[in-house]
Amino acid sequence: MANSNRLKKPKRAQVLSSRTVYRGPVFWVTSERVVEPSGIRVLREVVRHTGSVVVLATTDGTREPMLLLERQYRHAANDYLWELPAGRIDKGERPLAAAKRELLEETGYRARRWKPILRFYASPGFVAEPMTVFWAQGLQAGEAQPEADEVVEQHLIPLSKAVRMVIRGTIQDAKTISSVLWLSHHRTRQK
Repeated sequence: MANSNRLKKPKRAQVLSSRTVYRGPVFWVTSERVVEPSGIRVLREVVRHTGSVVVLATTDGTREPMLLLERQYRHAANDYLWELPAGRIDKGERPLAAAKRELLEETGYRARRWKPILRFYASPGFVAEPMTVFWAQGLQAGEAQPEADEVVEQHLIPLSKAVRMVIRGTIQDAKTISSVLWLSHHRTRQK
């Protein structure tokens, strides 16, 4: 007999009150009193965001794909990080359009083939930012069009080296880690 708990629709939290305590150009913060599905009443402060896209851009035609990685300074980490191209989805923009825009702006590349591969929350304990990863293949180089505050180095790195960078802790960005490991697993399953 099947477990009947699996068939029940999961309960949602009941929001008793919500107020915006901060609004900036990139995100806003709400303070909410909620009754969670367990029945517990709590105060939750949530960083809200329109969502973002991540671009896992790879080259074609070689034995091993080359990944387009960026290295840039991130103030919150107080360091230079290795990352995949990524950015915010603008209001009213579709995720694929945002991914194409971000790849072109940050790197100058365009891609012939696009495929959504992952959707996740990087830190769902307090950040409500869905991230969608697109696999961009068939790269064509062009001229980058970065925003004024974007200073980005581009590097084409073999997948095997990127995996080693993840394992050694050289890549510390969660969206990049999950995407690199997804591609490595995907390629292993294809063999």
